[in-house]
Amino acid sequence: MRVVQKVLALLLLSVFCLAQTARADKFEDEAAKEKEAVKLTRDTQKGGYGLVTAEELKKWMDEGKKLVIVDTMPFEDSYKKEHLPGAVSFLFPIPDMDAWEAKETGGKTEADYAKLLGPDKDATIVVYCGFVKCTRSHNGAVWAKKLGYKNVVRFPGGIFAWKGAAYPVEAAK
Repeated sequence: MRVVQKVLALLLLSVFCLAQTARADKFEDEAAKEKEAVKLTRDTQKGGYGLVTAEELKKWMDEGKKLVIVDTMPFEDSYKKEHLPGAVSFLFPIPDMDAWEAKETGGKTEADYAKLLGPDKDATIVVYCGFVKCTRSHNGAVWAKKLGYKNVVRFPGGIFAWKGAAYPVEAAK
């Protein structure tokens, strides 16, 4: 009987310890989420662009809305392997890029970016990278706004959120 009591006591202690650990992780996770959410909000306000979710973007695509979708993933191989349907590739660095530096964009110029986005300043420009913390999409959206494009949105969840929603991707041909 004592053995059963000891086993139950150990089991209860284990459950209590696991619950405390989960509770601590919950608070730490929430603090991290808050930090990311505030940074995203401040970047969006500073950049003057909008945001779009995977679900909203997929709906726009399904409706046939005319979009210029820019993949800002850091390596050409990433784009070649998989990207959102219809996306074009343009490299932007992670730190904020206040001034255009061709060395930071793989040698491409501001004029190259404008050419990629096209002449229609009213076009809907969607810029994405890999995931929420990646700021390459922020730089791409900011520069589209600086170039005079009026309907610029950032898809902050990027390819990870797109795949997480089980939406299709393309590979470069």
